[in-house]
Amino acid sequence: MANTTIFDYGAGNLFSLKIALEKTGLTTTIATTKEDLAQADAIALPGVGNYTASLEKLTPVKETLHTKATEGTPILGICLGLQLFFETSQEGPGDGLALFKGPVKQFSKTVKVPHMGWNTLNIKKPSELFENIPEGTYVYFVHSLYPDPQDPTIVATQTLYGQTFTSAIAQKNIYGTQFHPEKSGDAGFQILKNFAKIIVR
Repeated sequence: MANTTIFDYGAGNLFSLKIALEKTGLTTTIATTKEDLAQADAIALPGVGNYTASLEKLTPVKETLHTKATEGTPILGICLGLQLFFETSQEGPGDGLALFKGPVKQFSKTVKVPHMGWNTLNIKKPSELFENIPEGTYVYFVHSLYPDPQDPTIVATQTLYGQTFTSAIAQKNIYGTQFHPEKSGDAGFQILKNFAKIIVR
């Protein structure tokens, strides 16, 4: 069975994601070293924490993550994990993984922050990650920032919250969700099952 490695860079929600991935049939481990990442068949970057603080633990494995991304290893970023795919964040200083060009931005002060609760997905392009996920599906969000990709072709879904923002990306073997699939009920489980299918195909 494929080994999916959840990288622990100080973010929360590791164990709920581990349980959710295991329910799809994946063998899932939590790791902290580049050696563990180098052996992974798939990688997940989980979701709750501070951008700058997370970069301190992520920086030593940046090169390994870039190598795995180039090799075609499926990588899933969730919430903060997605934001770390980009270059910079308005949350604080530091250089992200820069797998994609663009910043991570804060919501306008005209809306309540954090954006917390259920909201819908507007499917922008076909993606294996969203197979059997219909337009308007509700998923669960907890975030104050969102990615602003320079390349619109990587945007898989958008969501409306005072403004339209990127809520998921998909490009080759790299996937990211601003929402939490592990907290999104049947729809979230379907998305994780789709990720499992991508890994074992």
